[in-house]
Amino acid sequence: MADQQPMQPAEVVVPAPDTVRVELLFTGDVMQHEPQVAAARTADGFDYAPTFAAVRSYFEQADFTIVNLETTLSDRPPYTGYPLFRSPHVLASTLRDVGVDVVCQANNHCLDGGRIGVRRTTATLDACGLLRTGVFRDSVDYRRNRFLYLRKHGIRFLLLNYTYGTNGLPTPQGMWVNRIDTVLIARDLAEAAEVDCRMVALHWGNEYERTPNREQCRLAAFLRRHGVDVVIGHHPHVIQPFEADSTGVIFYSLGNFVSNQRQRFRDGGLMGRVVVERIGEGPLRYQAEVIPVWVDKANHYRILPSAAADTMSLGAAYQQFMVDTRQLLQKGV
Repeated sequence: MADQQPMQPAEVVVPAPDTVRVELLFTGDVMQHEPQVAAARTADGFDYAPTFAAVRSYFEQADFTIVNLETTLSDRPPYTGYPLFRSPHVLASTLRDVGVDVVCQANNHCLDGGRIGVRRTTATLDACGLLRTGVFRDSVDYRRNRFLYLRKHGIRFLLLNYTYGTNGLPTPQGMWVNRIDTVLIARDLAEAAEVDCRMVALHWGNEYERTPNREQCRLAAFLRRHGVDVVIGHHPHVIQPFEADSTGVIFYSLGNFVSNQRQRFRDGGLMGRVVVERIGEGPLRYQAEVIPVWVDKANHYRILPSAAADTMSLGAAYQQFMVDTRQLLQKGV
């Protein structure tokens, strides 16, 4: 009988866990002052495509691009700027065409057009296929869109949106604007369906202040304690620092995305990019970066990311914006 060789243990091959990534892109305030409307006017309407041409690739690369729309929309004139914004409705279809997926509406100008403005704006966004939240035209709309759920690569997201106020304008009867109220926010978070990532967009803070105030910090901490992973801030019209680690992100203010404000600190903003990653069955991990953007008023108010703007001769205003932005981000909160 032949000698038996000892059996070798079978090699066990453990497959590497699948890695899933979802890219989120957030912008600052999309505004429409009267000179912007005039610059977009053509012989037969309005053309906003040049404004967004340089950021379109960023929008299309992201799985979800989310903007703050700080104006109301109408399909007929008159079109007005500050203090009561009313903008051409083709702005919405342009946002869709360049890759925007979601519009946050809860801000201090969302009631500038009163009842008619709310109806026309929400109807326009719906007709364009843009998802929206924060403002609701009736109880049916509130029930349908109160919680905005997104899903990509098996990762489930929730987006909620609130504002500190509406410039003293009352909410028309039967309509709804989400207001910043910790009791309301806690209730919404408790009643929302189970998701993997919770996001809250807030219209908060003090205009033109480049650091978050005590109330912003308090509210951000409240949200993180209540399981919010990504906080997106708007309203100050200037950039504020951000905080990020593997467990979540807080953008205190992304500044102006596009506007006619030309003063120092107000002529640009940030795009906030968040990569949400899951390895196998593990917890979500977050990576965040910001991309400075500057508004070139002389050329259709085109929004220029720093990678493109740095290759152009844009003058002292752009150079000052970049110096200020780098210093602020290095300093942190």
